[in-house]
Amino acid sequence: MRKVILFITSSIDGYIARENGDVDWLFTDQDYGYKDFTETIDTVLMGGATYRQVLGFGGEWPYQTKNSYVFTHDASLRSNEEVTFIHHDVPEFVKGLKEKEGKNIWLIGGSQINTVLLNEDLIDEIQLFIHPVILGEGIPLFTGSSIETWFTINGIEEFDTGLMKLVYQKK
Repeated sequence: MRKVILFITSSIDGYIARENGDVDWLFTDQDYGYKDFTETIDTVLMGGATYRQVLGFGGEWPYQTKNSYVFTHDASLRSNEEVTFIHHDVPEFVKGLKEKEGKNIWLIGGSQINTVLLNEDLIDEIQLFIHPVILGEGIPLFTGSSIETWFTINGIEEFDTGLMKLVYQKK
């Protein structure tokens, strides 16, 4: 069965973005394993806010070679050749994806979809990149309604910039 991997960045205090969604604090000076990771996946999942943020970066859709699914309550959004919008039962849809043949699935975020999939026991691995910054406030990695879930550490990598990569596997 395919794995859902939350490959994501956070501040030391657990925020994935500023309150306004800005991620200007992220390091972009190196690859940090991104290219190798993207070769292990063929599907990306994200929520509507993350989708709008990706569009705001400008340029071409960055996941053109991947199957891209966006979970949103906005029924006015229509699927196209780059993105399929999912407006219905998210957990059942993801369970179906996990059962299909293919590479692993990248859960890009954000906070709400991370929590939905965590609470449904659908996140198999978390690759968390912690930036050496405390934001003080922002959008958390998981919302306050997440349930207690245990993982085991499966890898730690430190970069010369102070960034830490922690790899957690579901128990």
